[in-house]
Amino acid sequence: MRVGRSAALVSFAELGGAEEEEEEEAEEVAAAAAGSDAARFVGAPLVYLLCVARTVRALQHLVGRGEGASGADKMADGELNVDSLITRLLEVRGCRPGKIVQMTEAEVRGLCIKSREIFLSQPILLELEAPLKICGDIHGQYTDLLRLFEYGGFPPEANYLFLGDYVDRGKQSLETICLLLAYKIKYPENFFLLRGNHECASINRIYGFYDEYLSTTLTFLFIGLSPDLQSMEQIRRIMRPTDVPDTGLLCDLLWSDPDKDVQGWGENDRGVSFTFGADVVSKFLNRHDLDLICRAHQVVEDGYEFFAKRQLVTLFSAPNYCGEFDNAGGMMSVDETLMCSFQILKPSEKKAKYQYGGLNSGRPVTPPRTANPPKKR
Repeated sequence: MRVGRSAALVSFAELGGAEEEEEEEAEEVAAAAAGSDAARFVGAPLVYLLCVARTVRALQHLVGRGEGASGADKMADGELNVDSLITRLLEVRGCRPGKIVQMTEAEVRGLCIKSREIFLSQPILLELEAPLKICGDIHGQYTDLLRLFEYGGFPPEANYLFLGDYVDRGKQSLETICLLLAYKIKYPENFFLLRGNHECASINRIYGFYDEYLSTTLTFLFIGLSPDLQSMEQIRRIMRPTDVPDTGLLCDLLWSDPDKDVQGWGENDRGVSFTFGADVVSKFLNRHDLDLICRAHQVVEDGYEFFAKRQLVTLFSAPNYCGEFDNAGGMMSVDETLMCSFQILKPSEKKAKYQYGGLNSGRPVTPPRTANPPKKR
């Protein structure tokens, strides 16, 4: 697939919790770190990435508040040995799936502190040059994350953009998020993490990352569209860090979904935000002079799936999702000429519990944020 003209990719990224969170509330959002999804092409041979930095201060409360930490645990940023940590995280390649990587509290805290600084230091609008590898949901499937790197090349061999949903449901969320944060620290200008709706404490509690973190010793969006989004300047004006409200622009960018049976805007079965039809995608692209939206957030059979006459593509990078689906995992590559192609991680031969039934079907439902879905606009 060739992206029209010289192109650029736009993605909405890391949203953060407010700095004024109380300590108890910080514990509630302990596993939040960074991330998001959405992508588009247009303009010059650059990839444009909308970044709203995500604070990881709350994570630090879970790994140790400081006053109760030992001197050895009080690791200064400069003492974090990222290379050593990456080496240990990669040593499980070729081992049985699920092999645990030993990490200390101090190392996890160091990852949080340093990655937070990087996320907040980068502007809302980043300009990135192709080539670029783009990956969708991982959901704690660490072995499959390593497979993605084997396919696409381990950093810094390739530049990466991840669209969020790194944790929950899979059994190795801790290893997954730590490797991604370590690569972000090691290669801050070549490795980008966006926030998904599973990078939220309430979701983490329901789907396992919070419990996994507590039981061991430690997500980031899919850009949806919004009826409130009239100009990219609205996103540029977002103050960082910030919490995600139950309604409005920020909520929609994280939670809205495409729906082939809808024209315009419709109610979302998740109980939050909206669904949007192909006509909304076309109007949005035309209004902003774009060619493609790239998002994640939903299981798709072949690892990628087009919508709205190939104007939107959904990526999902966790094959055999939860061990219950027969889906493949996909990764989109954008080369120097802005040609787009897809690399596929095939599902295992093991019979899945469910067969893929298309977008908006089959996937375990992300819990609603609100009891009453918004009204159609």
